Parts: sequence; C-alpha cells; structure tokens
Amino acid sequence: MKTFFKSSASLLLLIVLSISLVSCSSGITAGLEAFQSNDGRYGFFYPTGWTRITLKGGPEVVFHDLINSDETLSLVISDISADVELENMGSPSEVGEKLMNNLLAPNGGEREAELLDAKSRVADNHTFYDIEYLIHLPDKDRHELATVVVDRGSLYTFAAGTNDSRWNTVGDLFERVISSFVFLI
Repeated sequence: MKTFFKSSASLLLLIVLSISLVSCSSGITAGLEAFQSNDGRYGFFYPTGWTRITLKGGPEVVFHDLINSDETLSLVISDISADVELENMGSPSEVGEKLMNNLLAPNGGEREAELLDAKSRVADNHTFYDIEYLIHLPDKDRHELATVVVDRGSLYTFAAGTNDSRWNTVGDLFERVISSFVFLI
C-alpha cells in the first residue's frame, strides 16, 4: 500500500509540474527532469544529464553535471522555530547578506562574495527570496543562484552554481531550476 502511494505521489508530481509549467510555456521544462523528495514533501526540476550524489553530513540533495563538475545544485534544509516566517528573518537583501557572511564567505576565509541581486516572489502561498551571488575564490570566480523559503519549521535553501566563465551559457537554465522548487503537501 505504501509503494502505491509513493508511486501515486510521484505520478502526481510529474502531472502537476508538467501541466502547470507547460501551460505557462512549453520551453520552461526543456532540458530538465523532475525530482521529488522520498516523503513527497517537495519537488523541483534539475538539468537533464546531471547525476545525484550523496555527501555525508552535507546538503539534503546534491546534483552535479558530469561534464562540467563545477556545476552543482544543492538543497540544504535547516530546522528553525515553527512560528518563524521568512519575512521575520529580514528583507531579501538582509537574508542574502546573512547567507553570504555565514555560509558562502565567512570572515577570515579564502572566499569573498558579492550580493548581486535579492528579490522576493510569492508562489503557491509561500514567500521565496531569490538571491544571486558572485563568489571570488583564489583561482576563479563562481556565480550562484539561491532561493530561500520557510515551511513548517524548516528553512529550505536551494542553490545552483557554476564557474563565472560559464554563467552566460547556463544562467537562464539555472534560473528555471531555482524557480521550479515547489511544496507538494
């Protein structure tokens, strides 16, 4: 019975994502494949040909491109107080600065980061903060996109990144991936 519900939930995800995204534009899902969490809680699209990897003690979900291994997609889920809303954490720019200073480029590290853009959007009764960074590493620059959302006492940080030299090639694709993150239940 449990397998039936998992299969039904997976099928439902594919149908819902396909109908909602195809109705907006047939090109939105081109080059993308659907992913759904084991518990059916959330889903998103990731680039076709990418592979999922597991990192002990790392993000909940990680995908990377087999050809350009520096191109990555990750989802970090952090517990927060159940009564906290994203807006209570600050504006999109304030949350972007906190992520930048605490995770991407902590003081004293080899990385420096620039917050390029931060904006808010609402989708399916959730507020999302979409944040764009340029990260300066000792040997190269990286371009990162992230979306941050709060749901049921958890902070979800869904991010995609690549070397800055590839940004013009994959930037639009990464924007479609980041904005595809949805809650299903």
